[in-house]
Amino acid sequence: MHSFHHFLSSFSGRWLSGGWLSLLLLLVLTLENPVAAQINPLRVRTGLEELYVEPACYGVLEDPTGELTLAQVQQPANARRFVRGDKIATNIEHTNSAYWLRVQVQAEGAVRRHWYLELFDSHINEVAFFPAADPTLVVYTGADLPLTTRKLPYKNFLFFLPLQANETQTYYLRLKSTSKTSFLSRLRTEQSLADHFQAEYGLLGAFYGVLLIMVIYNLCIYLFIGEQTYLRYVLYVGSCSLLFLSEDGLGFQYLWPNQPELNQVVILGSPILLLLTFSYYARQFLDAPQRLPRYDKWLRIVVLVSVFVLLLDAVWLHLGWGFWLYLLPYGMLYYAAFRVWRMGMRAARFFLLAHALVALSVGFLILRKLGINTFTNTITVYSMNAAFVIEVVVLSYALGEKIKAIKDATIRAQAKLVKQLHKKHQAQNRLVEQLRQNQELKDQLNTELEGEVARRTEELRRQSDTISAQNRELLQANGLLALQSAAIEKLNTDLQRDLHQSQTARVLSKEVDFGEFSRIYPDKDACLVYLADLKWARGYHCRKCGHEKFCDGREPYSRRCTRCRYVESATAYTLFQKCKFSIVKALYAVFLIHTHKGNYSSQELSRVLDLRQATCWSFQQKVLEAMQRRRQVPDYDVNEGWTHVLLDDSVPVEEEQG
Repeated sequence: MHSFHHFLSSFSGRWLSGGWLSLLLLLVLTLENPVAAQINPLRVRTGLEELYVEPACYGVLEDPTGELTLAQVQQPANARRFVRGDKIATNIEHTNSAYWLRVQVQAEGAVRRHWYLELFDSHINEVAFFPAADPTLVVYTGADLPLTTRKLPYKNFLFFLPLQANETQTYYLRLKSTSKTSFLSRLRTEQSLADHFQAEYGLLGAFYGVLLIMVIYNLCIYLFIGEQTYLRYVLYVGSCSLLFLSEDGLGFQYLWPNQPELNQVVILGSPILLLLTFSYYARQFLDAPQRLPRYDKWLRIVVLVSVFVLLLDAVWLHLGWGFWLYLLPYGMLYYAAFRVWRMGMRAARFFLLAHALVALSVGFLILRKLGINTFTNTITVYSMNAAFVIEVVVLSYALGEKIKAIKDATIRAQAKLVKQLHKKHQAQNRLVEQLRQNQELKDQLNTELEGEVARRTEELRRQSDTISAQNRELLQANGLLALQSAAIEKLNTDLQRDLHQSQTARVLSKEVDFGEFSRIYPDKDACLVYLADLKWARGYHCRKCGHEKFCDGREPYSRRCTRCRYVESATAYTLFQKCKFSIVKALYAVFLIHTHKGNYSSQELSRVLDLRQATCWSFQQKVLEAMQRRRQVPDYDVNEGWTHVLLDDSVPVEEEQG
């Protein structure tokens, strides 16, 4: 460029006058690089300590192929493609492209201090710095390379600017990132950097110190009292600490400087881990599963889907819009806190307050990611750190208040229990006193009874003599009575046999009406008890796993397997499964149909049971089919009772649950 300008000046001095020379020179420079003439150089002077790089002070060239070299970028064709920063989006919009930044720095007067260019975003994967005046100072670094590739071991990118007095130097930066990021940067002197390091690292040390104290404090509380909420809170604070270590670059600077692959894993994975631990903690803190069971179910689904999509974007898609996926689950958690607070949970108000500040700081972060730097300053950049410190302290206090409320409720319940135990103790004392009085009465009564027994014994002895004489007389009459007793015994046996035959005849001849039958089985419970005893007369065996141990189910007289939790009701696998009318009437209907060997009309059954004929006909067909299946079994007996038909297991069971 300078040789071309020198040649043009020599040529013009020979052939053109001064006025025409100026006009031609201005025209050529404008055609050669129209945008470069509009870029404002950064001016540094004595007494100036730092300078923010405004978008109007650098040019941007997007390289979609990512293959341009510095020499190609400096060619006139590509040099004219540079666009001033304030004319385009001041961030990396296309993560597959490489971006070239051209910055001019003009030194006004003598430069007594060294100047450095600082890039604020430490997540840029590839960074190349090209001082046009000194090729030996070229630096290749980035988040994908070890920390040793940086000239200065600092969390942000620092590049030394070789400035000369009263000269303008041009510097090129080549940036490539897999995530959207802005071009925020600043010029600082050595003294400014030292002061900034001292203040920044002091604040960050205090910030991480607070996090460490809260982690240790809540972990100790968890180990002492065993409350799981404290452990969830520790996991949440730990994931937040990991996120901040990756966000501000301190983790890469101090913890894993020679492991850029691990650095990328932490950068991509820490936000996802934060979402999981935060939802894991917030749901229990707000008692969402108990207070909002339906909402909590959808909340868990949204969190899991968001985590899956975030992992997919981080590993494969690389779309760069992953931070938008955090808005829905975080918004749902915030809404859950609002509802729980409206339901009367006082600790939820601290949750709302703390996360309102965090949401504001996240808004500033999103604006920076989108290249909107209107609100970018020191306060907004570190607002998330301050908001999170406040959140940690407030949530720790809220957690303590929640545990205190639970403890107070427990103390009140214990006081109530102690009061009840005191009343029970008083009742026991009264019972003991009553038992003592009863014992005294018992002793007195025994004494009186002993005297009475002695008197009665003497009387009985005298009467015994009399009875002995009478016995001798009775023995003589016993011979006659024995003959009479044998005759009477035979008569009683004949009468009982006749009575049994008469009763059997009455049942078989349908002489038992519904009133008599309902006195034997008066209600549903009596029928279910009879049916359950009949089903499990030989012991219980689970139909799913064969286990023999059971407990009571939710339904009356049902049984639940203690191994697989399968529930079987008393009516399952019987004729009464899915019966639409009273089981007492159904039992009587089976009795009538079986007793008449199936020859009992549905009209008569409808009249006796006071049911619709269609219902009686349908149930009669079901009983007849069961009787037919019973006749086909090997152990069928023609004279067997009607109850064998009840346990018909051919009906499929749909309502039983595990």
